[in-house]
Amino acid sequence: MVSRVGTAAVTVDGAVVGEIGAGLLSLVGVTHTDDAAAARALARKIHELRIFAGPDGEVSAADLGLPVLVVSQFTLYADTRKGRRPSWQEAAPGEVAEPLVGEVVAELRRRGCPVATGVFGARMQVSSVNEGPMTVLLEV
Repeated sequence: MVSRVGTAAVTVDGAVVGEIGAGLLSLVGVTHTDDAAAARALARKIHELRIFAGPDGEVSAADLGLPVLVVSQFTLYADTRKGRRPSWQEAAPGEVAEPLVGEVVAELRRRGCPVATGVFGARMQVSSVNEGPMTVLLEV
């Protein structure tokens, strides 16, 4: 999931660990079938997604040199079809998900994108000012 933001920050234990001004907040969930190629494809899509206004039409964070705040979020794979308690079975376990979230971050950085992050597995407080609002679900 990607949101166009005016600002966004992640706090862990009272300390800001990642913060950006105008750019993109990307909440990244990993499922069992994801791999490094999918993580790199997701990073490219995040970076090149044309959801900003430019002088000649829509442009991307890549076009504008804007940062991305990447936050891992396994709850994106919650299954709520039965009952009132979400199932997390579709979310990959931490030992699978952490390196793939890391690959998303690494690919963004290889592309020259300024990246801030949360802390994988930590209890985080994420704050953002959504511009638009503009939030889209990305799948690769």
